[in-house]
Amino acid sequence: MPDTTHADRLYWPDERVTKADLAEYGRAVWRWMEPHVIDRPLTVLRCPEGVTGDSFFQRHPWKGMRPHIHPAIDPATPDRPLIAIRDLDGLVDLIHSAALEIHVWNAPVADLEHPDRIVMDLDPGDDVGWTAICDAAIEIRDRLERAGLAAFVKTSGGRGLHVVTPLRPQADWTAVRAFAHALADAMAHDDPRRYVSTISKARRHGRILIDYLRNQRTATAVAPYSPRARPGAKVSMPLSWPDLAAGAAPGDFTIMNTPARLTRRASDPWAGFHAASRALPG
Repeated sequence: MPDTTHADRLYWPDERVTKADLAEYGRAVWRWMEPHVIDRPLTVLRCPEGVTGDSFFQRHPWKGMRPHIHPAIDPATPDRPLIAIRDLDGLVDLIHSAALEIHVWNAPVADLEHPDRIVMDLDPGDDVGWTAICDAAIEIRDRLERAGLAAFVKTSGGRGLHVVTPLRPQADWTAVRAFAHALADAMAHDDPRRYVSTISKARRHGRILIDYLRNQRTATAVAPYSPRARPGAKVSMPLSWPDLAAGAAPGDFTIMNTPARLTRRASDPWAGFHAASRALPG
């Protein structure tokens, strides 16, 4: 039975998005979101008073945790379980726990030592335009395809893009991180005026950080279709490459309009994600 406790609590006050609205959004996008969030360790950003109040990240079980949020044992720290969900009820329980953002591991609970995806996070400097960010994503795609891998793209829900590659879960974290690091370094080496691969804010002016650090054990990336706990109620939206070329931009996708956009789509732009999995080269 739906939880109606504090259903009118404003999670995004400027957009008038309530707890009930967020639960409705979660139900509406679930069939697209499900393959990317179930049975994976999660880190969630909880905002009990909405985006204008205090917030905190949570990745371990808590007292009073709702029944459809499950402990997930990490063999490396068996006394400190992680959290995971298995179904829509789990997503709704997260929403009713004020989890406004959902971040996922790159590996499933069933095999935490072998990542099944790579996430390259494009984090632009403040003065970098959207066209340059899209060009960077396309360059990453092309480099991945030359290496024999598939590439999918989504908005981060902020100003950037994530390029995500499905993997056969064979290589370990060390190998996957090294591959991602080498890709980022190669782009920074080949075009240092446009790209950097180090985190330093000072070096990022006018350039795009190719962040490879999502590809290490315990690191997470915001899940496809997850909202962001920021003004605007934007979401991390999977796109097709033609969508990107046609001018899709981060501000286009919000909690308020994404369900209708998905209804109008002829197909899921990430429908072939898992079928496109390939072994890490090398």
